[in-house]
Amino acid sequence: MRRTAAEGRGPVRYGPPAPEPGLPALPELTAVLAAAADRSAPEPPGGGEPVREAARGYWERRGLSAGPDRVAAAPGAPALLLALLGAYGGDVLMPRPCPAWWTPQVRLLGRRAYHVPTPAECGGVPDPYALLETVRRVRAEGGDPRLVMLSVADDPTATVAPPEVLREACEAAVSEGLHLLSDETWRDTLHRPQETVLFSPAEMCPEQVTVLTDLGGSLLPPGWPAALARFPGTPQGARLRARTLDRLTATGAFLAAPVAAAAAHALTEPEAVASRARRAATLHGHVATALHAALLRAGALARPPQAGRHLYADLTPLRPGLARHGIGDAMELEDHLGTRLGTPTPGGQRFGDDLGAPRVRLATGPLLGATEEERLAALAAPDPLAVPHVARALSTFGSVLAELE
Repeated sequence: MRRTAAEGRGPVRYGPPAPEPGLPALPELTAVLAAAADRSAPEPPGGGEPVREAARGYWERRGLSAGPDRVAAAPGAPALLLALLGAYGGDVLMPRPCPAWWTPQVRLLGRRAYHVPTPAECGGVPDPYALLETVRRVRAEGGDPRLVMLSVADDPTATVAPPEVLREACEAAVSEGLHLLSDETWRDTLHRPQETVLFSPAEMCPEQVTVLTDLGGSLLPPGWPAALARFPGTPQGARLRARTLDRLTATGAFLAAPVAAAAAHALTEPEAVASRARRAATLHGHVATALHAALLRAGALARPPQAGRHLYADLTPLRPGLARHGIGDAMELEDHLGTRLGTPTPGGQRFGDDLGAPRVRLATGPLLGATEEERLAALAAPDPLAVPHVARALSTFGSVLAELE
């Protein structure tokens, strides 16, 4: 994480980045980007026809109809979320914990963000009963809740919401007249896709759900910012898209033409792109599973990781050992592990979680190697955990945990 001693932990610009893949850009995508480098004009607001048509195909392959007139593209998920929040208005409810970049966007617009506990089975989705109670309390206090944000394949918990849990949460939100914004950035990073059932809220409540996805989740390098929104096929959805485009225009949030070309190509999922995404998800799944096992051996708690390039650990059972190292909360745990591991380990307070609970998000990318060659070797290995530099990184992680027991 980017931080200075003078400014400390608070500013958003020193917050944690999304878990990165730790892999170099795919040569096929680099070639597409380079071929479009002479296109100096930006894309129109919401993206040009090629990228929106490619998005239509992408979503239709996942069971969601989406004509180009129901899609908006922007240079990254934060810019797109800011426009969406401006279009919807009102206060926002979100699970606790939630992605670190959600809450600052809400507060930047002067709105209120309310965090709702998640069910025992998963993160990313508010508990339906807690959601109903929070909505009633907020309204009684004069608030104006209009939007519920959720992530079925979740950052930071790396869990996937079971269909029955997701349906209950969606039905609770709709019963209170709330719209749902589903962040599906990590849906294509399932570690074991044949064993994990993932539904989009848009399949359950098609008229009340807008889908948001950051292509940096699985299709593009994080440094090529591109994100998409899919709006409901209703008059309200059309109005929301129009208002979103107004805000993208006002803020100058237009896709760069070369990135749009690469995004359109990636969204068609040619074999090289699809294969890299599958292999990367499998690789990160192996490393996340090994981290999870090490945490359990040390006595810590963590839900089994199912998606993404991270997992979320609760070190509450290790409090006596933490206390010996002067660690009393998530912020101190973040500092300690970040120093010992030499890589960012953001504490739960950055995800809207309780500061007093010693929880952290651990990323798998830094364990793949320090150089491009080492990371590609891990990607190509039949057993990445047996690759020497990966094995050393996991051993170091285990040793650091052992110090806290």
